[in-house]
Amino acid sequence: MLRLSDLLRRFVDRVGRFGSWFALPMILITVLDLTIRKTKFIRIQGDPWQIWLRENVSPVFDSTLLQELEWHSHTALFALVLGFGYVWNTHVRVDLVRENLNFRKKAWLELIGITIFLVPFTCIIIYFAVMYSYDSWAFNRPEGCAWWQCGEISASLVGLSHRWMIKGVLVIGLVVALLAGIAVWLQVAIALFGPRHWRFNLMTIEWPEDTGGIVEGKERVDLETAEDQLELQARRMRERVEAENQQRE
Repeated sequence: MLRLSDLLRRFVDRVGRFGSWFALPMILITVLDLTIRKTKFIRIQGDPWQIWLRENVSPVFDSTLLQELEWHSHTALFALVLGFGYVWNTHVRVDLVRENLNFRKKAWLELIGITIFLVPFTCIIIYFAVMYSYDSWAFNRPEGCAWWQCGEISASLVGLSHRWMIKGVLVIGLVVALLAGIAVWLQVAIALFGPRHWRFNLMTIEWPEDTGGIVEGKERVDLETAEDQLELQARRMRERVEAENQQRE
């Protein structure tokens, strides 16, 4: 079970890291669209530069296409990192009771929450997302049309086609989130029912001896005891100068 949990975690991690790259095109496209909108006064050969780019470089510079590419990238980004955020415990938790509980109570709360809420709810959403994507794929599909062609297109005449693809990405993201929940469930179950001396890297809770060492998947830093980086660099520089002076002597 622990090996299966780790296998699922690594798969979710890779999908999430791949999905995080969609932040780059989303940011670049948004900046480009905003720049074009705010600089309409720039003209090339008598036309606004957006029109010139659209007609002489690529139709992708059309404002409608840019906006649709923005939300396509955004959908892919948040869908593919849902499970990634869970296995790294970086989702926001509003904990009024949980943080004051002991290890086993936290583990039981996590196990019950996954069993009663996360898995059933995600399965329901996956079902509706599959229907949502399938309806988009089957829409406006004449007989004889290849499976990768036809289907729902943008309501705009100059918008993107193949809407079912981005809706399918939503399904993939939800399935990955479900796998993340299963990975955590297996791990927590082993922590509760396995040998007490077993130790392995937990994803969403901490071992009793590690309590307080991690916050939302990141190592806790005590600002009062942490050494200032500037002071640390200055001390190292002084030590290096002293060592050089000793060598000269």
